[in-house]
Amino acid sequence: MRKEEGTSPPPSLPQGSFSLLLLEAGEIYFEDYAAIYLLPKEVPAALNTWEAKFESGTIRGRLKVCSKSLVFDPRDSRAPIIKFPYRGIEVIEETISSHANDLMFNGEEVVRVVEARSNLTVEMLERGVLQPYRFCREVRTHQFQLIYAEVSAVLPQVSQLHRASTLPPNDQNTMVQAIVRSRQQRKRFDRALLTDLSEKEVYEGLASKVTPLVTNPGTVLVTDAVLYFQSHNNAEKHPVIRINLGEIRQVIKRRYLLRQVGLEVFCREHCMVKHLLLVFKKCEERDLVYEVLVTQPGVSLDLQAQDNMTFQWQAGAVSNYDYLCYLNSQADRSENDLTQYPVFPWVVADYTSADLDLSDPAVYRDLTKPVGALNEERLSRLKERCKDMPEPRFLYGSHYSTPGFVLYYLVRQHPQYMLCLQNGRFDHPDRMFNSLKETWENVTANPSDFKELIPQFYNPDTTPEFLINASNIDFGVRQNGKPVGDVELPPWAKGDPSRVVRMLRDALESEVVSASLHHWIDLVFGYKQRGEEAEKADNVFYHLCYEGSVDLGAVTDLNDRLALEVQITEFGQVPKQLFSRPHPARCSTPHLPLHCGPVLGGQASPVGDEEAEASIGAGAVPGDVWQCLGSLQVVGECRVHREAVMGLSFTCDTTKIMSVGRDALAKLLSLPSLEQVRSVRVGSMAVSCCQHVPDTKTVLVGSWDNNVYRYSLEYGQVSLLLRAHSDAISCLQWRDGTLVTGSLDCTARVWSLEVSASSESAMAAVSAGQNILGEMDHDSPVLSLALHPSGTLLATGTEEGQVALWELPHGECRHLVHCHEGRVWAVAWSAAASGVAAVSGVSGVGTEDRVLSAGQDGRLVILEADGGKRVCVHHLHQPVRCVVWDGQRLVVCGMTSGDLLVFDMGAGKVIFKLSAHQGAISSLALTSDLRYLATGGEDRRVKLWGVTSE
Repeated sequence: MRKEEGTSPPPSLPQGSFSLLLLEAGEIYFEDYAAIYLLPKEVPAALNTWEAKFESGTIRGRLKVCSKSLVFDPRDSRAPIIKFPYRGIEVIEETISSHANDLMFNGEEVVRVVEARSNLTVEMLERGVLQPYRFCREVRTHQFQLIYAEVSAVLPQVSQLHRASTLPPNDQNTMVQAIVRSRQQRKRFDRALLTDLSEKEVYEGLASKVTPLVTNPGTVLVTDAVLYFQSHNNAEKHPVIRINLGEIRQVIKRRYLLRQVGLEVFCREHCMVKHLLLVFKKCEERDLVYEVLVTQPGVSLDLQAQDNMTFQWQAGAVSNYDYLCYLNSQADRSENDLTQYPVFPWVVADYTSADLDLSDPAVYRDLTKPVGALNEERLSRLKERCKDMPEPRFLYGSHYSTPGFVLYYLVRQHPQYMLCLQNGRFDHPDRMFNSLKETWENVTANPSDFKELIPQFYNPDTTPEFLINASNIDFGVRQNGKPVGDVELPPWAKGDPSRVVRMLRDALESEVVSASLHHWIDLVFGYKQRGEEAEKADNVFYHLCYEGSVDLGAVTDLNDRLALEVQITEFGQVPKQLFSRPHPARCSTPHLPLHCGPVLGGQASPVGDEEAEASIGAGAVPGDVWQCLGSLQVVGECRVHREAVMGLSFTCDTTKIMSVGRDALAKLLSLPSLEQVRSVRVGSMAVSCCQHVPDTKTVLVGSWDNNVYRYSLEYGQVSLLLRAHSDAISCLQWRDGTLVTGSLDCTARVWSLEVSASSESAMAAVSAGQNILGEMDHDSPVLSLALHPSGTLLATGTEEGQVALWELPHGECRHLVHCHEGRVWAVAWSAAASGVAAVSGVSGVGTEDRVLSAGQDGRLVILEADGGKRVCVHHLHQPVRCVVWDGQRLVVCGMTSGDLLVFDMGAGKVIFKLSAHQGAISSLALTSDLRYLATGGEDRRVKLWGVTSE
């Protein structure tokens, strides 16, 4: 399964080279100049410093002008990169130097240089080694000879930035931002960098490229063929990033600093970059670029995989790891943004045992609680503190994911990020990520530590570099005298870092975690994330962690805004809320095939859970029969109708099957030989559908003459039961005293209809006016329907491609969704509809209830009953006439081509296909004991298939 939300963090930059990570937070790098650095005369040559290695007293390199500092990047790696913060520069001016430079001038020539007297310099990456920065606070005079530029052209802009540093902090920030805006507004995309000068330009504007701890401003240009990003400096690897529109596979709107201003573009293989995260000034600009990109003819997005992920995970076709990656991506978490890094749960709670038994529930963390609530004693203290707080109150003073927490785990793999975040220093050795056991104990006991994990703990496909000090970096010595080296592993890891990740991944994918992971999703991404439910779940964080707590765009004071941005970054950000209701649980074992979708001529006979379980208990084929459907064999075949077979229904004792056809005949056939037992004419027109009423000897039959008939299995007689509609009846279903009928008159009706064994012999026609409970109007003929097992919801499919969900008995429309282009031939409820907790006041309707629809356009669509949202869409590329659904992943489809196929909705593939009929398969039926599958076709044939587990 391809991971949708991103890739691993960018690799470390080459040691000893300039990087934007060397600048202060929020600092902008403008431009650089070839220069020669004349070493300060204040440095005694006798001292054993790096300056002493340069006898000439000069170093060639590049002088970089930034918004808060000058940076000299030497060509010789023996020398460090040196930063000269403006706040430490006392004087900066043009002067004349008589310093001889054999490479450029003779010894008698006078040289004009930039001279800066500074009381603070920062030396970084000396000899290319990643180590804490060296801060020199002695007053020294530094001179820079510009090789290809005039001092008079460069010094004014540097002096302006230096003057800003002398102002009070508020005025300094305002002035620097004004300079930055002025410079950026003058920037235009360099048309010489276009791939083809004939490209049609669609959009040009300013944006910043975001990578961990860095935002680099530039210009975005979209043409009819390519997406370009050109930075306003030369710090990027490429002078311009080019992404051909055909290489874009996803475009996702992102949140950045709690504002909807980000846009992340994911690319296919062989592109210049794998992904690009851009941040715009305003939400409107971001939305405009998004619309421009997704509407370009050359862009082909992988949308179906996104739509299907929740269903695929619930059905077991997607791993827990991949699904969490997907949720993080959908919640605006990106590995390019350390303030919103993907968050993963602690799942293992045992870091002391010699062996880890993943089948033992005791080794796992309780995923129904946030980390802060795992320790009851600590939680009690936190609640007492919370009571004494002014509003807005919070339970936890720190978040479960912040840049500092992410780098706590990644410092060995990406030490340059930690140096950037902590102003050139590593953390205290005893506070670093030294041991998995110590870290787990800390997050479950420390009153201010509630951090969760990151994806690297669960990805065995990559080397666990974050656990190993492979570069032998000097992180310091702990109080126990041990230097900080590799992470101390739990005993069950047997000293192998790769084993740690493999074991944790196995734990994440275990049945124990799979059964409860949805509870953690509720806490982090779902309905327990905020509000009253969050309070009940002890899941309340500082208010600035939540989107909507403050509108940064409305804060006009620049300094107030910068202060809020710093707070938001440091406190962490709660992911965007994805679910407002309980997340469905993952299905541990396949459900039994309980529901057969009613179609025009198809059976509408759901088998109840108790019935199915009783059949299984009697020695029937087990529920995993679906995995064995490839061994279907024809055990009976007959041609009993003069026209197309329209409907099939097995009797509950599985000894006979009723077949109805367009020839207005109803046939009773014995199993498994399909020998005709009885034949009778029903009404005056074609018969469209039928259903055996459980625990009786009655079959209900719908006719094109607008009526519902009763067929007596005991006496072989047909009698008029209901004058139901003003046009042909297309589908019907009875359950527990309720009959629903669908008609070509564009209505579906609900009737109160008791069919009991005692009343069969004397049953007369029912008065429609006395027994109708509700009527549901549609804009086009109703072709299919399915009654929820609780009797409180009805799903209908129409000729114009709409699926409607109605609340019964009064027929109020809950959702109307256009699912198909053309007729909806079948709808069916999922097996989860058998009595989960009530939602939205509808008794017996569970949060996991879903409706499958199949149509003329060849699509299979699964809708969420509660929200009417599509959770899965697949295209079979030929019309689907009828279905039998197991309620989760597997669908048996009867196609208009005559093919019978089993489709795995989770994996998105056909498991097997066979040619069953000459012409469309118009009806399907499955016995309650799962032994037989019957198909009826327009070739006038009925076939009986034996389901074997061999």
